[in-house]
Amino acid sequence: MTTHAGTVTKATPVTAREKARTSLGSRLAGGVSGGIVRVFLLLVGLFWLVPTIGLLLSSLRRPADMSASGWWKVFSEPSQLTVDSYQKLLENSDITNSLLNTVLITVPATLLVVVIGSLAGYAFAWMEFPGRDWWFLGTVGLLVVPVQVALIPIAELFGKIGIFGTIFGVILFHVGFGLPFAVFLLRNFFAEIPRELLEAARLDGAGELRLFVRVVMPLGGPAIASLGIFQFLWVWNDMLVALVFSDSGSQPITVALQTQVRQFGNNIDVLAPGAFISMVIPLAVFFAFQRQFVSGVMAGAVK
Repeated sequence: MTTHAGTVTKATPVTAREKARTSLGSRLAGGVSGGIVRVFLLLVGLFWLVPTIGLLLSSLRRPADMSASGWWKVFSEPSQLTVDSYQKLLENSDITNSLLNTVLITVPATLLVVVIGSLAGYAFAWMEFPGRDWWFLGTVGLLVVPVQVALIPIAELFGKIGIFGTIFGVILFHVGFGLPFAVFLLRNFFAEIPRELLEAARLDGAGELRLFVRVVMPLGGPAIASLGIFQFLWVWNDMLVALVFSDSGSQPITVALQTQVRQFGNNIDVLAPGAFISMVIPLAVFFAFQRQFVSGVMAGAVK
């Protein structure tokens, strides 16, 4: 019982049932936030990696072994593992050239989207020019344009200017369709930078280019890294655009593997290692930049 200014209040006693309920809730919360969730997430991660592991083991088996049994057979017969398929893959000029083409397409398409998208996002966020909001709305409106709708018109345009079937044409298409999302994402992220910080840099004599390089780019690093990962994965794994705009000399790994599937009975030992290489490189890029990716996602959530 407590007394304050003549007012008497009685402390409500905690019953045994409420104590038991609180204790049970605490135990459940502790179990959920502890080992149970960790074990569950570990199992989900392992289950997600099963196709990758199966593809890796299949790429290390001989064609006769792959035709006779599943990839899990290697656990009982480790002698099946060999690197002969990878040696044959390196001797296949179609696969090696297509892998090089994939790099030549993906790296420029990613860098151009990141650089141009960053500059445009900063301009839409902090620079004043006539029709800025209308230009931004028009850019955002391009997000709803399906890729399939633009394939034929752009293919005809590229044919008239002489870049259809070239690596440059594939890069240009990916850059054109990657920029609207890049501008939309980075403009919204850059707009959250405190205005006082930019004004202080301008008072110190920083021009727009120096302000962008020294202040905006470091602060926007997580968002830029997230955009780079998205763009890299989209271009690397694309087959539709490459199937339309590339020829036999400029086709990436996705189109080359699709072509090899037509001759499945003759080159089964090339498909598995080729597919694994085309899968493991995007995974390596994602895991290499996962910290920046998570920082970008969390920064966007906080803002």
